[in-house]
Amino acid sequence: MSEMSRRVFGGLLGGGAVSTVTGAASPAQAAPAEHPFRSRTTAAPGPRPNFLVILGDDLGWADLSSYGAPHIKTPNLDRLARQGVRFTDAYSGSATCSPTRFSLYTGRYPGRTKGGLAEPVANRSQGLDPSHPTLASLLKKAGYDTALIGKWHCGWLPDYSPTKSGWDEFFGNFGGVLEYFSKLGQLGDYDLYEGDAEYRDLRYYTTVLTERAVEYVGRRHRRPWLLNLNFTTPHWPWLAEGDAETGAEIAARVRAARTPAEATAALGHRDGGSVAKYTEMVQSLDAAVGEVLAALRRSGQEENTLVLFASDNGGERWSYQWPLSGQKAGLQEGGIRVPTILRWPARIDGHQVSHEPNFSPDWTATLLELGGARPDPAHPLDGTSLAGYLLRGERLPERDLFWRVRGNRALRRGDWKYYQDATGTDHLYHLAADLREQADLAADRPELLTELKGAWEDIARGLLPYTAGS
Repeated sequence: MSEMSRRVFGGLLGGGAVSTVTGAASPAQAAPAEHPFRSRTTAAPGPRPNFLVILGDDLGWADLSSYGAPHIKTPNLDRLARQGVRFTDAYSGSATCSPTRFSLYTGRYPGRTKGGLAEPVANRSQGLDPSHPTLASLLKKAGYDTALIGKWHCGWLPDYSPTKSGWDEFFGNFGGVLEYFSKLGQLGDYDLYEGDAEYRDLRYYTTVLTERAVEYVGRRHRRPWLLNLNFTTPHWPWLAEGDAETGAEIAARVRAARTPAEATAALGHRDGGSVAKYTEMVQSLDAAVGEVLAALRRSGQEENTLVLFASDNGGERWSYQWPLSGQKAGLQEGGIRVPTILRWPARIDGHQVSHEPNFSPDWTATLLELGGARPDPAHPLDGTSLAGYLLRGERLPERDLFWRVRGNRALRRGDWKYYQDATGTDHLYHLAADLREQADLAADRPELLTELKGAWEDIARGLLPYTAGS
């Protein structure tokens, strides 16, 4: 990334984030300021790490106080960022829930697989083919224990399940959304499972998931482990822990729905929510992450556990996204740029910030390399491992980041972004100078626009086409 880009982002996020985190502390008490990422190349290789991968759901890029939110307090995630690396230019693999999960689980563009064409998965015929290698199945083959707690959203029983795709254990919901107390989901039925069996628990869902994650990380593990911890917070419906009465009203609407579409509409909670309620939900997510990290520390595994926190796509109705344009479901920055934090005390120093562009499939490739697992040659990865950059001081190779959704296309190369909107109009933005994507340079740089558009089309030709049923 250019030096100009580093200066812009450092000024926009670095200093502001630090002042938000440290508040009015005196100079003697203030935490050290962030500094540009530098790998700890002198660190001796140790045993393979555990992997704790935590996803928020529809969490916007600036919804954490360490990313600039002026009204949301996230002390646990801010502390995690201070203890590791905060990424300013990290992206989800797609603009909605399930295709991003496909990209993270497979390390490939969602359009490589039939199930990944659904944006998002919304019926029982769609899902992740159990024969496709995944992050979990490949790490399991390399000697890892694997578990997924929380939102799966890659298909329903009987054909699809985390336990059919490489995870030893599953506790959570199959669908993309549920009412936080009744656990009624988008198909109108109960959606909380342990393995392939229903599990009854009518408490607030974030609390239930947190307890399970605390139990998992606190176990005596004999092998390294991967835990995918996928919260539904702060996805709609807009409910915090004290909102059981409102949850019951939504659940009644779901029960009265005649179709899955009506059930999903009831869960959409268009007549509810507020900035204050959303703030409460994000802060409950932060508290939940804090409980899990505390359990990890008590277990004695903190030093050699790589913790990766991110969101599955950009924010929507109540998110704080400034200065980004767009939101979930679209490919402007607000739809795909997400908060991303990495901590690994054994190998990576804290108080660091990185402006290197990356997206979900890169983290798949990274974890596989760090875990000593080999990708399946028949299913080559689209992500690039960041291990050399993080641990050995290597420069990331020049590459394009690619996105395709119905109605939008986007490609990022360095500081340049090609974007096509829903009308088919092509745009060109220089993100280092125009993070808000308002100064369209398509007419000024037609050759570059043609080059980036051609690069997007070259990749798209290798993907499955959209069909009426996908």
